[in-house]
Amino acid sequence: MYADIDRTSTWFKYKDSLCSDCMASCCTMPVEVRLPDLIRIGVVDEFETGEPPKNIAKRLLKQGVIEHFNFKRELFTLARRANGDCHYLDKHTRRCTIYAQRPDTCRNHPRIGPRPGYCAYRKKTTA
Repeated sequence: MYADIDRTSTWFKYKDSLCSDCMASCCTMPVEVRLPDLIRIGVVDEFETGEPPKNIAKRLLKQGVIEHFNFKRELFTLARRANGDCHYLDKHTRRCTIYAQRPDTCRNHPRIGPRPGYCAYRKKTTA
């Protein structure tokens, strides 16, 4: 049985060993980030923090870095590829290409998220 990303009731109780052979299902979910995450990733410079977040969002939308900005909560949603994968996920290895700089949302998964303590584990298939 595989977990369905959209049905959290199918998710597996998280344990460290799951990540080693997972298809990185969590990297297909929308990732909401804040300005410090965008600085850590390297898509926003620290000197831009004085700018209104909506101006930063406008630039990042135009560049395709984000797909949405929540003005009220000042949350940026990172853009994804057409297949739903995070732009920072290597399509061959299914590993994060910015792991050391990854956003807090990713750092804290699955402790936080749609079903804390569980993940949408999908075993890698061999071709």
